Amino acid sequence: MTTLADLPAVVLGPLRGRSDAEWQRRPAGKWTPAQIVEHLAIGLVWSAEKFRARRGHEPMQRRRQTPAERIAKFLILGVGWYPQGRKAPEGTVPAAGITRAGAEAHFLAGVAAWEQLAGELLPSRRSDLFVKHPRLGDLTMPEWVRFHVVHARHHARQIRERVGT
Repeated sequence: MTTLADLPAVVLGPLRGRSDAEWQRRPAGKWTPAQIVEHLAIGLVWSAEKFRARRGHEPMQRRRQTPAERIAKFLILGVGWYPQGRKAPEGTVPAAGITRAGAEAHFLAGVAAWEQLAGELLPSRRSDLFVKHPRLGDLTMPEWVRFHVVHARHHARQIRERVGT
């Protein structure tokens, strides 16, 4: 089982010792490894910021899920299967010119933000604090952690394909 603490090894491990040019290698129409790392960083930082902003809220209730959200949540959070070929939600698409250093630093900051947040808010706010995911609906902190783990494993496979490991 992968945890937040494992994400740097899972995502950045295949890129360790690789040149800047390898961080920019991509198939036509696809993201570079640097862009993939930045995409993951954007999601980590955004969700951590949302939880941090809501930590003072009174206990919350989960909104009713749509059938599509229920199915996606079961597949991603339950089974651990991330669908291929989905378009990234607006705001999570990385810039074309993202550098290795920028993407790596942003990603590590996102992981650190989540580790700090978990230390501050878990277990006390485990089940009564929610942030809406664009495709899965309202998620708790543990559900967001699970999402980030599954999402990172999905993109780590793409990174490994691009660098040939």
